[in-house]
Amino acid sequence: MDYRTDYKRVMGLGSAKDGTEHFWQVKLSSIALAILIPLFIFTFGRTLGSDYETALAVYSQPFPAIVAALTLVVGWMHFKQGVQVLIEDYTGGATRTALIVATTCLSYAAAAAGIFAVARIAL
Repeated sequence: MDYRTDYKRVMGLGSAKDGTEHFWQVKLSSIALAILIPLFIFTFGRTLGSDYETALAVYSQPFPAIVAALTLVVGWMHFKQGVQVLIEDYTGGATRTALIVATTCLSYAAAAAGIFAVARIAL
């Protein structure tokens, strides 16, 4: 039984069938961040207030570099998903598309810059 109105049926409006997948992506990234943020704070805390050489020595080790890289990637992807939901809820038309594209580009660029910075220090 189809509960859509005639207008929605003609316009093709209805469920996009991807809400559950998006919901689970956000939930899983939240769980990952709940684990990664304390680890990042623990590894970053050792370098806080120290000189450049000490920070370089800490992030040259694999564990702090991997934790920092994962935190950056998961954090920016979580940001992208959350802001996309806000944009979809409060904007429409061409503005919606432009904002989603801009947010996606910003998220990927920031994650790539962070990974590049960590890789430069770690390698």
